[in-house]
Formats: sequence, C-alpha cells, structure tokens
Amino acid sequence: MVSSSNTIIDFLAATPPFDRMNVADIEKLARKLSPLRYRMGQAIVVKDSLPAKVAILYTGQARLLGYHDDAAAPETLETLKSGALCGAVGIIRGVACETVISSVESVCLTLTTADFQELLSKQPEVAEYFRSRHSLIEVYSLLAKELQRRGKVVDNLRELALSAANHSTILNLPSGKIPLSQLDPNLLWLVSSGDCNYPAGANIISDNQDYIQSTGNGIRLIGFTDPTLSFKQAETTSSDITTQKNPWEDVPFAPEKPEPAAIKTSAQDIKYPFVRGRGPVDATLACLHMLSQYWEIPWRRDVLHRALSNNYKRTGKVSIELCGGLAELIGIKAQLIQAPAVAISQLPTPVLIPYLDTYAIIYNSSEKEVTLAIPEQGIVRKKTKDFVEAWGEEGQVLLLQSTPETPKKRFGLSWFLPAIKKHKVVLTEVFIASLFVQLLGLGNPLVTQVIIDKVIIQNGANTLNVLGFVLIAMAVIEGIITWLRTNLFADTTNRIDLSLGSEVIDHLLRLPLRYFEKRPVGEISSRINELENIRSFLTGTALTVVLDAIFSVIYIAVMIFYSWLLTIVALATVPLFAILTFIFAPIVRSQTRTKAEKNAETQSYLVEVISGIQTVKAQNIELNSRWQWQQRYGRYISASFDNVLTSNTASSLSNFLNKLSNLLLLWVGAYLVLKGEMTLGELIAFRIIAGYVTSPLLRLIQLWQNFQETALSLERLADILDTPQESEIAGKSNIPMPVIKGQVRYENVTFSFAKSPNPQLNNISVEIPAGAFIGVVGQSGAGKSTLTKLIPRLYELDAGRILIDGYDIGKVELYSLRQQIGMVLQDTLLFDTTVQENIALTMPDATPEEIVDAAKIACAHDFIMSLPNGYNTRVGERGAALSGGQRQRIAIARTVLQNPPLLILDEATSALDYATERQVCLNLQIAFKGRTVLFITHRLATIQNADIILMMNAGKIAEQGTHSQLTAMKGLYYCLSQQQEAAQV
Repeated sequence: MVSSSNTIIDFLAATPPFDRMNVADIEKLARKLSPLRYRMGQAIVVKDSLPAKVAILYTGQARLLGYHDDAAAPETLETLKSGALCGAVGIIRGVACETVISSVESVCLTLTTADFQELLSKQPEVAEYFRSRHSLIEVYSLLAKELQRRGKVVDNLRELALSAANHSTILNLPSGKIPLSQLDPNLLWLVSSGDCNYPAGANIISDNQDYIQSTGNGIRLIGFTDPTLSFKQAETTSSDITTQKNPWEDVPFAPEKPEPAAIKTSAQDIKYPFVRGRGPVDATLACLHMLSQYWEIPWRRDVLHRALSNNYKRTGKVSIELCGGLAELIGIKAQLIQAPAVAISQLPTPVLIPYLDTYAIIYNSSEKEVTLAIPEQGIVRKKTKDFVEAWGEEGQVLLLQSTPETPKKRFGLSWFLPAIKKHKVVLTEVFIASLFVQLLGLGNPLVTQVIIDKVIIQNGANTLNVLGFVLIAMAVIEGIITWLRTNLFADTTNRIDLSLGSEVIDHLLRLPLRYFEKRPVGEISSRINELENIRSFLTGTALTVVLDAIFSVIYIAVMIFYSWLLTIVALATVPLFAILTFIFAPIVRSQTRTKAEKNAETQSYLVEVISGIQTVKAQNIELNSRWQWQQRYGRYISASFDNVLTSNTASSLSNFLNKLSNLLLLWVGAYLVLKGEMTLGELIAFRIIAGYVTSPLLRLIQLWQNFQETALSLERLADILDTPQESEIAGKSNIPMPVIKGQVRYENVTFSFAKSPNPQLNNISVEIPAGAFIGVVGQSGAGKSTLTKLIPRLYELDAGRILIDGYDIGKVELYSLRQQIGMVLQDTLLFDTTVQENIALTMPDATPEEIVDAAKIACAHDFIMSLPNGYNTRVGERGAALSGGQRQRIAIARTVLQNPPLLILDEATSALDYATERQVCLNLQIAFKGRTVLFITHRLATIQNADIILMMNAGKIAEQGTHSQLTAMKGLYYCLSQQQEAAQV
C-alpha cells in the first residue's frame, strides 16, 4: 500500500465529525478502518437494507440518489466528495434510506456497523454532530413519504428538500411520554427515527393521539413549514472535479453487491408453515395449503382438490402452470420464470419449484443455505451447493406475491361473537329458562314413579289428587316458561340477524367491481343466505348442546342411582350412534356442498332469464330457456336426492338403534322387576329419564354433522367477508380529496381487465384542462368507457397514474373522490319508485324546483309531465315502464341534480335521437360551464362544439384537438365523420 496510516490519520483529523476527537482516539479508529475500492457505477450502499459497514469516501466521487414513487427513475440529490460518509444516516435512524453509487473509481475507508455504533456511544462529540444536523437524504425521504400520504405530486422534490432543509427544526426528545402541545403547532412534525407510538415518517400532528410515547434512546423529530408551500431557494455551490494518480491500486475491490447488516433472526429461528402430503395431488395441495397459511389466506381445500384431481385424471400429471392458476384462484399473484440456480438466493421468497418429482416451497434462500418445505419430508435446510446438485443448474420457478386484493382469513365463528355478546343478558335469561324447563321435565318421571308405586299399587286415592295437581301445575309452569323463552329467543335472534345482515350487505356493496364481475348474481345471493344457517347454529344448536351436556351428566347420575346395569344397557348403543355419524358426516357434507353449488347455478340462470325477459320474448327462446333451466334444476334435484337418500339411510339406522336400545332396556328392566331389584314405578321412571339422556347424547353426536354443514356455510360466506373492501385496497388512511377544480392528467396509463398481453388501454398520456368540455369518440372496443371508468377508480390501474388537480387519485381517500364525480353509464339503473325519487336519489333533500331544473337540463321535463302522475309516476322495476331514452334522461337529471365538479357521461345518450342528444349536450355545456365534462358518444356531430375531442383507437388516443383541427388532419376522426355523414344521407 502506497499510502501510510499517518495519511489516514491526518485525513480523519481534518474530516468532520472525526476532527472533534483527540489524536489517540483517531489512531484507534484508523486501525479499525478497511480500505475498499469501488468501480465506476458500483453501489457503495443501497436503500434496500441497512448497511453492514459505514464508508468514508477517501478518494474519488459518488452520487447520492433519491427514490420516490412519483419519479420514473431515481434522481441525483448530491455529488459526494472526499470526506463524505455513506451509510451513517441509515444506521443512526435505523431506517434504510441511502443509495450511493460511485461515479468514478473510488476508495472508501469502511468501518463495521458495530464499530460505528461503539464510536457513537464512546464519543459524545461525534454523536452530537449527527444529532444536531440533518442530511439531505433524511429530509428528502421524509418529505417524499409525507407528499405520498397527501397524494400531492411535486415536480422537483430535490429542490423542495433543499429549500425545506433551510427552514427546518431538529428536535431530539428523551424517552418517556411527551404531550404534543409542547411542539410548535405551526410546523409539520415528522418522525425521523426512534422507538415510539408512531412509525418512522409519520406526521404526528395529523394523528388523533395527544402525546408521543418513546422508549430506548428517545425519538428524533424534524419540523418543517408546510412542504406544499413555497420555500426560499437554498443556495448551492459547486466545484470542479480534480483527478490524481491512484495510490490505492493494491487495495481490493468491494463486493459487487453491498453487504447488508446482519439480521439477528436466522432461518432456523423462524417457524414456517408446513403441511404433509404424499402423491402428485396431495403434495401439490399441501404446497398450496402452506402458502395460504403463510399469507393467512382462507383455505378452500375442496375447490382446489377437485380442480387438481380432475386435471390429474385427465392429463396424468400436475403441471406448474396449473399450480400458478390455482395460486391465482386463492388470491396470490403468480409468475412463471426460468431461473438459474445461482440466482435462487436473489429471488423474493416464498417461491414454488418442481423438486425431485414433486413440488416444494422455498421459504428462505441465501448464498449459503436454502430453506425448503417438501410435503413428503418436512422443513429441510440444505447448503446451497447441495440444493443445486439436487435441483439442477436451472429450472422453472413460480414467483408468488400477495396483493392488496388478496383475501385475508378473518371470517369465522369469532366474527359472530360481538353481536352475540351484545345480547348476552337476554341469551343468559333464555339459558336459565331452559334450565328450569329441563328441571321441570325431570320432575315428571319422579312423580310418575310415586303414582305407580305409592298410589296404584298401595291404592292411595287421596294422594293421587295431590300428585295430579302437581303434574298439572308443573305442565302449566313449563308451558309458560317455554312460551316466554321462545318469544324472547325469537326477538333476540331477529335482532342479531338484522345486525349481522346489515354488516354483510355493507361489506358486499363496498367490494371491488371485479368481485361482482367474476361471480353470478344468484351465487352471491345464495352465499348471503348462509348467514342464517350459521346464526341458527350458534344461537340455537350451540345453546342446546351446552344444556344437553350439563343435563346429560345429571340424568346419567340419576340413572346410576336407580340401576347401574340398566344405565349400561341404555348407553350401549351410543357408541354405535357415534360411529354411524362419523361415517355419514363427510358424505353428507360433500353432498350438501354439491347441492348448494347446483342450487346456485340454477338460481343464477333464473335471475338471468327473468332480468332479460324482454330479450327472451323478443328472440322467441322461451322454450330453450325453460330447457336450460330444467337441465340445471334436474342436476340440483339429483344432488338433493343423493343427499336425502344418504340422510334417510343414516336416519333409518339411527331409528333402528334407538328402538333396539328401548327393547333392550325394557327386556333387562322387566327382568330386574321380576327379581324384585326394581319396582315397576322405578322402571317406568328410568325409562322416561333414559329417553331424556339418549336424545341429548344423540344431539351431541349429531352436532358434528351440523358443524360440518355450518363449516360449509362459513366457507361460502367467507368468500364475501374475506375479500378486502375497495377502501382497504385503496388505503383507508389516505387523505381526503380536496375540492376538485377539474384538471385531469393521465400519465402512461395501462389497464387490462384480464391482465392480457393486449390491454384495453395502452400507455395513455393526456392532459385535460380544468373546466373543459371533452368529447371522447371512437369505434366500439376502442377503450372509451374504460378511459373514464378509471377516474372514479372503479378499477385499479396496471401501470401509470391519474392526477386530478395534481393529486394522484390512487393516494386519496376513495369515497371523498367519488363524492365529487358525477357519472352516468349507458346501462342506467332506475329503482321501482317514483320519477321524483329516482332523480333525487343522491340528493333526497332537494326541492321540487331543483328537481324540475335538473330534468329540464336533461330534456326530461316534457315527457315526465306527460306521464299519468307526472313526477309521482312509478317507473317499475329497473325502469321497465319507461323507454330506454327516457331512462337515460332521468339518470342524467339525477347526476345534474348532484351538481358535481367533474361530470362523466359514458354513452349516456346512446338511446336518444340525434336532435334530443344534441340538445342535451348543449344544455350540459351551458349548465356545467367552467366545470370539466367528459362526454362519450358514437355520434361525432353531437360533440362538434367540444373544447377538445379525443379520438380513441385500439386502446390509445390516436388524435386529439378541436373538430376543425381533427377534420383538417384528415385522419381517423375525419374518416369516421365522413362515414357517419354518408350514412345520414
């Protein structure tokens, strides 16, 4: 090495913050430093993980990069020169945030993270240097996160960060509980680091908490004036780069990939999900089950097993493509790649791979070790070289990733507990009443025994009257208690049904549009109906089981008191009942599932036919529709018959065992009476009590079958409640959308309904000025409707973003956005109520004058007044009493009454004649002047006066401009215009 240690010591003595240390400490530090060379373009530290070393730039030059979601590529924040520290900010904050790339061949003096942290603890002056200053990357990353939370887009975040740094306040708070009132309310306070009740980057003033609670070494806050305001521009300086002869030629180069800080938790310490399986179908099913456990996804075993089994019977194998399809089915995004074995350690885990004639899950991988879950073996940890020998040099890998739309396992019996706990007092009263009924029932055989033994045999007529009145009194009391219990229980269960039903419907209506597009209406309806079955099980069957369990013990004790031999005889058939139930329960469950599926298919088809009854009659397909329904209903009846046949077989066997038990009891009991070991009254009383015992025990056994059916209902209803709502996917904590002015900007927007290689919208970029009337035209399938449906976020983008007034709509609260957008679709829905109520649907407090004004703008007032009852005329189901054009005009009037700042009409005038459509268009231009309107139509003449016309073709905006500009271009718009004019001649 050409340079001596004295040179490094001199360098450190002149470099902040080491210049604050004494010479002896600097010499100790120099002995711990390791020089490393970095090639041009090589990363010194990266933001993906905390660095294992701090690098002090000794010679050369590097670039500090900043990343944020609104930038297509990272931007250079600062040019680092000799003396700059790389990685220190991330280690001190405990948040990986730095990416430094060597601009030329550079030499860094590296210090391990442990040694650097020891330096901070032993050198207060050095620690204070970092505490009292903030770095550019710290400010940049905090502002990027805050602006992302606000949904605000800034063109030059670097300049904003430089300016904000000059107007910021650093506050290092000790551990403990500190009221937020002590902070300057005029500043925006962001958490930079520390262990507290706020995550790093959080805006503590915007939260609802009144204090900040920190532990450990305290918390670091940085206060800014609002970053959405302008700052005075920071002064920047620059200097030329000087080159010199490299004295470090013998210093080794650093590894190509920066070494991350060691993670304390090793693969051995993590408990990965494991499910055992053997054979092509079961092993694959086990892998999918492990993935569902890993991501806490609802497990749909029967559906997946059926799909795997059917495919295996048909093809004789289970392909990895099928595994990818099944992973997508349960909500995991899957991508199949061909990967070399050397790249396994770089893949995001878990992944699914073919392994030794089966499939396996890779849970963790590094350059040294691979952690596998092999269904036939268990969790296996192999050295990477051993794994490569077994797997091969390369192979197929199924990359797996959860998405915001991935279902989460959160629905189960526990979901019902809050509603049940809410009525626990009433349910407790029902339970106590049931106890009294059972006790009164126990008195009946005891009194019967006395009547037979003391009255009939001993001829005690006087006692008979007393006992008769006792039996009558007990029957009356039992009847009254039963009546009260039944009414109380019915009222409570109705309240629970109403509460739970409202919650289910609310969740259903807030699900993404894609959920409804994948499922027939009848199937969704049948799933909702499962709610009553589950509630009935919890509040009915479960309550009965508790009572049965308690009184079975009491009854058996009483029976033993009478005769232990008769007790054994009475209970002898119970194990046979249990065996019978466990044999038939799985069969009944499978048949019940099939029956439910066939019923859903039948109901879905019936809903389709009735909804489209006009088409059915117009096309004269009543007979064909009936045949189609009959085929589906026949399959349902067949499945029902199989279910009934199995249930009847089980019921017949149960009845036989029950009669056998009674016969054995009578046989042995009569023998005991003849021997004088029991009285006749005791035998009859025992017989009655035995009936009380046998029935509860049978119900306890039957509980398993009931639970199987309830589990099926839970699974079907979970399909709704486990699916994330739109607001969960979009982000509930996003900021509300400010009042819309109307500027809309599409930036590289790509979207497809089925993730197909031919998207409906392909890399669209266009800006719509605020207050403009925009006409959107094009042939069918060009993407017109899709373009506008993305604005209210009916669908999520595949790529790109849409901004309204500079706010990324993907980062604002969903319903605050939709509340300000009026949209009229081509297929309008009117409810079976009056015209007035349909128009005022979104504005129920609107005055009659406002409703009439909206109807006039939509050219609907005249035809409404010609109806039998004017605005009070009922429109029928889905508006069946009106024509298509009338329905569309009422829907337009409804949206006009809403008076939104941004209006979208998606072929909402397609059923109108040309003159009416043009008049509606002119009325909207006048009524919504100064507000943004997007008007989709096929008739070009309607939107000739539009401020801008967008001509779409094959998912792209082919042309844009005014009518005269597009006509002069003589392109697609001109050709379509000529065709329409020729057609009208």
